[in-house]
Amino acid sequence: MNFHNVEFESSFGISSQLPPSDKPEIAFCGRSNVGKSSMINKIFNRKSLARVSSMPGKTVTINFFTLEGVRFADLPGYGYAKVSKSEKARWGKLMEYYFTSERNLWLCFLLLDIRHPPSKDDLTMLSFLRESGNPFTIVLTKADKLSKKELAARLEAFPQEIEGDEHLTPFSSKTGQGVEQLHEIIIQAASGNI
Repeated sequence: MNFHNVEFESSFGISSQLPPSDKPEIAFCGRSNVGKSSMINKIFNRKSLARVSSMPGKTVTINFFTLEGVRFADLPGYGYAKVSKSEKARWGKLMEYYFTSERNLWLCFLLLDIRHPPSKDDLTMLSFLRESGNPFTIVLTKADKLSKKELAARLEAFPQEIEGDEHLTPFSSKTGQGVEQLHEIIIQAASGNI
């Protein structure tokens, strides 16, 4: 799979606009400002494939990209407090529709900030993914912001904090840590082996 050949496909802000799920899909989800856009850009080695902002809540649509017959979905971040109730409701409806409309979802990456215990919203999303039966994997972002000792401590703490034994991939969009592992996971998912 040549990750450089990814192309932006389309953006949708309301559930009725979502295209039919006619390709295998791999989704990226996580709270606002966890680093989804930065991770997507690093995975595909493109500087501005996904829009990056230091302000949380900038991805307010589902953005689709395609590569070799696979569709990638950059989902809006959850948990950002400084948006209106109506905007939160729209995001919630869009996300709920995405996950419950029988999409051809082959894998979901759940991004969590390695520096902190998972938030209530993170645990809710994790619980939903576990109950949905959709394959998912957890990516621990911002690994470069911790020392080796701090990183080891957080990796030890996470299984208790999430109350599970899911595989955890530390990731840094700055250093590239974890990119090769994520490429391997995507290739496995795209070939139906997850």
